[in-house]
Amino acid sequence: MTSELEMASAGNAAGLGARAAVIAGGFALAMLTAVVQPAYASFVDYSIRGTPTINQTATQTEFIIVNSGDKAALGSNDINGTKLGDIANLHIDRLDDVSRFAAGSGPAVAPYLNFWITDGTHFAVVANEPSNPGFQTLYNNGYDLSFADLSDKVAKIYENSDTSWLPNGGVGLTFADLADYVIMAPSNADLLTGWSGLGSGAPRDASNNAYGVNWVFGDTLSNYVSGDPGYIVANASVTANAVPEPMTMALFGAGLLGLGAMRRRRTA
Repeated sequence: MTSELEMASAGNAAGLGARAAVIAGGFALAMLTAVVQPAYASFVDYSIRGTPTINQTATQTEFIIVNSGDKAALGSNDINGTKLGDIANLHIDRLDDVSRFAAGSGPAVAPYLNFWITDGTHFAVVANEPSNPGFQTLYNNGYDLSFADLSDKVAKIYENSDTSWLPNGGVGLTFADLADYVIMAPSNADLLTGWSGLGSGAPRDASNNAYGVNWVFGDTLSNYVSGDPGYIVANASVTANAVPEPMTMALFGAGLLGLGAMRRRRTA
């Protein structure tokens, strides 16, 4: 016959198990909520090639591009690991006077975008061309873009001569074609080793540190400002809609099972 002490112990154990299930469920739910919240990114300025001048204040950054071939950028690694198609918002404000440039020219609608993407083995840079007429309608004293804005725009592939791993061999693509590729900068070791097609204009600094998302200034003759004042920009940011990982979903499911078991005990 079960003693009162044993019954009390069993009841306490059941209560502890139920409370543990609630805690586990709450923890899993908190993790899930954290995962699906937008991931916010910060940007750092760096020189890619040549001798660009970068002047930074607390609120804005100026890029002075004197020579054709000079190239600099604002880069961020904060959303590395998310898919290109998961970009929620990509923003930058342009503060200098663009009326000094011909309407629709590269300098008038700069900067342009470079993303490092990977399939887990290969790396390449996917870029837009700001002087592309299809992209110019998105310019409004800078850019405020969602992936939907980018999806039907021409996407150019650079920095890898092997494009066999990309849709259609990397030719005739839009950003939508690349939505499932992961944003990820190559490691320092990868860039030091190099690969065929990796050039001096790849978005990386002099120490071979690379950034997954980049606003780029300069490079070709149609995309640079000769002399001072340069490009003046502010408020660069990017957000991504993160996707729950399988382990997080498993924890969430376990938490729900625990809550269900607790309810069944209460109604028994």
